[in-house]
Amino acid sequence: MFDDGAFSVFDIDRGNKLIEQVPLAQARGIRGVAVSTHAPILYVSYGGDGGNNGNGSLLAFDLIQHRVRWTQTYGTGIDSFALTPDGKTIYMPTGELSSGGTWLVLDARSGRQVSSIDGGAGPHNTIVSLDGRRVYLGGRSSPYLNVASTATNRIVRRVGPLKDGVRPFTINASQTLAYTTATAFLGFQVSSITTSKLLYTVRFPGFAYDASRYTPSAPSHGISLSPNERQLYVIDGPNSFVHVFDVSRTPRSPPRPIANIRLLHPMTGTEEPCTNDCERDGWLQHSRDGRYVYVGDSGDVIDTRTRKIVAFLPALRETRKMLEIDWRAGKPVATTTRSGVGYGKR
Repeated sequence: MFDDGAFSVFDIDRGNKLIEQVPLAQARGIRGVAVSTHAPILYVSYGGDGGNNGNGSLLAFDLIQHRVRWTQTYGTGIDSFALTPDGKTIYMPTGELSSGGTWLVLDARSGRQVSSIDGGAGPHNTIVSLDGRRVYLGGRSSPYLNVASTATNRIVRRVGPLKDGVRPFTINASQTLAYTTATAFLGFQVSSITTSKLLYTVRFPGFAYDASRYTPSAPSHGISLSPNERQLYVIDGPNSFVHVFDVSRTPRSPPRPIANIRLLHPMTGTEEPCTNDCERDGWLQHSRDGRYVYVGDSGDVIDTRTRKIVAFLPALRETRKMLEIDWRAGKPVATTTRSGVGYGKR
């Protein structure tokens, strides 16, 4: 989990016990994180996300030697980027507050720009498919989820139109379905990536919110698909709940609500320490084995078998940036991204 100026390491197999805290003094205003197990390198984007927040930087942290290898500063903002599975290429959004719609294509060995993609206004959240062939570009100010080829760095599909402003989203492993949240909408949408058409708009039965009282712009700023793609978890910031849906029959049938989990630590207040964008918007992510869902900006950890909160991680209360790294014999062998994507039905 990544707080301003540091990251905390927890052991999932030992009851999510804190085992290490590592300082990253220059990393203030962290926007995105990713790991290459090939290098092995941890990448962290930090600084401004465009507009009045200014420009940003990227650092590469050696996971074995525990030192920063290099930093690159850009003449643009930065945001929640994605790394290709082979560890060679980074797709860096130029920031949700930037005036354009550009994603930088970076050489992961150095952080230097090699190309760019115009992927929709307000470049923000980014996912590279598990096969590395497509990159999904979520523009905060765009009604479309744009899809680009990683071979050509050109847009090949525009999914939508959706509710305006693509916020946190996820996809399934076969790249047939996209689950997206939106600005000022309590709920989520399901779209066919194959046809680019919207399939379902889903609200939370019995729940509502008042935008004049809940100030974060996205009330459902957190969505995670279980690794086996049978369940979808979506956050409800205004009411401090996590809602669970059965999506095992989707797209044939709409998502079916199966549980409403009240958070023990509500989505209120601000992160501390924090440089910018400090409100507790929230975030959700499954562990790779599907045992847990981690609730960013709350700190609660949900057991997916019982759907009960089984732990509280103080570091997770102060951040919504996290990922999992699996180790063997002192070396990282697998990792998730910070997006809760599907890994295939079983």
